[in-house]
Amino acid sequence: MTDARPSPPFHLAFPVLDLESTRRFYGELLGCQEGRSAAAWVDFDFRGHQISAHVRPEECAGARANDVDGDAVPVRHFGLVLPWEDWHALRDRLVAGEAEFVIEPRIRFEGEVGEQATMFVRDPSGNALEFKAFRDPSRLFAAE
Repeated sequence: MTDARPSPPFHLAFPVLDLESTRRFYGELLGCQEGRSAAAWVDFDFRGHQISAHVRPEECAGARANDVDGDAVPVRHFGLVLPWEDWHALRDRLVAGEAEFVIEPRIRFEGEVGEQATMFVRDPSGNALEFKAFRDPSRLFAAE
């Protein structure tokens, strides 16, 4: 299904251990602007999307993984598809910030339809995030 209208922002709520380390990771390291907050949650602008971190330590557990192109990809993860240059800039920022990579930055499916730059990091609460980019953005949903 193709829709010519701009995509509406999505909203995602997820558990975190504490707000202090969450603010450092999402606000300082990723550069997300903070929105509303309360004693047990905080919203961030995730490139135009609203993500809400809720303090629930008992729900912070590592995700199981599936094999994808030779990598153990965390099944439960979220992230962004970035423009090619933005992905490289974020990679450099994460490396400089000593982010915990689950999967180091690399090119996946090289030479295939789904060729993409990808990297996975964990936030301080163990949530996995994937950032990817396609050299040809029109290939995002290409099957062949």
